[in-house]
Amino acid sequence: MNETAPQKPVIVLVRPQLGENIGKAARAMLNFGLTEMRLVAPRDGWPNPAAGPAASGADIVLEGALTFASVAEAVADCEHVHATTVRKRGVTKPVLTPEQAARNMVTLEGRHAILFGPERSGLETDDVALARNIITVPVNPGFASLNLAQAVILCAYEWSKHQTLAQPTREEELPPAPQAELEGLIGHFMQLLEPRGYFLPESRADATRRTLRNMLTKPGWNHLEVRTMRGVLSALERDRRD
Repeated sequence: MNETAPQKPVIVLVRPQLGENIGKAARAMLNFGLTEMRLVAPRDGWPNPAAGPAASGADIVLEGALTFASVAEAVADCEHVHATTVRKRGVTKPVLTPEQAARNMVTLEGRHAILFGPERSGLETDDVALARNIITVPVNPGFASLNLAQAVILCAYEWSKHQTLAQPTREEELPPAPQAELEGLIGHFMQLLEPRGYFLPESRADATRRTLRNMLTKPGWNHLEVRTMRGVLSALERDRRD
C-alpha cells in the first residue's frame, strides 16, 4: 500500500466506469495532496490506458492505486467510512457537508475512507450501509449532478483547508475499531439470528438486515468494545448449545 500520513483520507472509487474519470479523479486528489486511491471492481479493469492522459501528471496516484472486489474489502483497515451521495437511499446515517466531514478527518483518530459511486448511478444502498456517515454537497436542488472528479475535488479541497489542525490529546480513549472487526461483529449477530427466524418474513429480510447494520455502525465501537460484544454473543451461543 502507499506510504501516506495516517490523517490523509483514502479515496475509494466504487465501480468506476471510464478510465478518463479515474484519471481526472487522481488529478483532483493530487491537487490537494491526496495520493491513496482504491478502486472497487472498475468496469473496464485496471490498469486502464485512458486514465494516464486524463490524470495530467498525477502518475503517483495511478501507480499506487489498488483494486478490490468489494467495498467491504477496500475499507477493511479504515475506522471511519464516509459515503458521498445526494440521497440517503433508505438508510439512516448522520449527514455531513464536505467541510464538516473534513473537520472530522483531521480530529478523529484512525483512517478515513471516502466512497464515491459509479458515474451514472452513484452508490448503491448496500454501499452506503457500510459507511458511518453520509457526505452531501449542498448544491442546486434543481440540478444536483456532479461528475466524479468534481465530487472528489470538493472533498479533497475541504480536507486540505483543515490538514494543519493538530490532533487533539486523547487520554485513555481507544480509537474506533477497523471496518473488518465491525463486519465480524455484524456477521456474528446475523449468524445467531438467522436460525431463530429473526429475518422472517423473507420479503422484509433485506430491510431488517440493513436496519441491524445501521444500528451496529452508529456507536463507533472501539476494538475492545467489539471484542467484548463478540464475547457476549459467543457466551449466548454456548448457552443455546448446552
